[in-house]
Amino acid sequence: MTWNPFKKDKASEPVKEPSKTRPSSTGKDRPTPKMKEAQARNLRPLVPTDRKASSKEAKARLRKKEDEEYEAMRTGDINRMPKAERLPWRVYIRDYVDARRNLGEFFIPVAVVILIGSVLVTTVMPALSLPMLVLMYVYLIAVVIDVAIMWRGLKKKLIAKYGEASVAKGSRSGSYAWSRAIQVRRWRLPKPRSPKRGNWPK
Repeated sequence: MTWNPFKKDKASEPVKEPSKTRPSSTGKDRPTPKMKEAQARNLRPLVPTDRKASSKEAKARLRKKEDEEYEAMRTGDINRMPKAERLPWRVYIRDYVDARRNLGEFFIPVAVVILIGSVLVTTVMPALSLPMLVLMYVYLIAVVIDVAIMWRGLKKKLIAKYGEASVAKGSRSGSYAWSRAIQVRRWRLPKPRSPKRGNWPK
């Protein structure tokens, strides 16, 4: 046999190893099509694509909640009122103030009448404007004294029934009672549970 320098020797060729084919994965280590669809439905972007629409929807939900709470306060539905208005000592404060005849609830009408009267009197008898102004301040002082007496008795009842937490500084029970006592009864929110005065809470 003659040797051909241009012919490759078969012995010098690298031996090709048989390709190792990985076994096809079974369905156990990958989600089934139905699971993938469910996961795709549950995936939500952390940042909404349309921020303006998302903000509008959030405002609409908040406005709806506020409207429901206002309606509950107007109708007296305690279960749907804001959390602060459902506190037991606040319910007691409202019932106590509503059962009482407060001088402060007439302050706004009396003040309006005195102011209008003083303006009219000034054109006819200017000397009477000062006495009417003094009368309004006297009535205001009487309102402050009346509310202070009311809160003194109410505070003792709250402590005896609900403890010191009901009159603590963070509870704002004092300002809550004062603000309700100087409001006209029919304008109060939440609405008084009893239509008449004198029905004291137990």
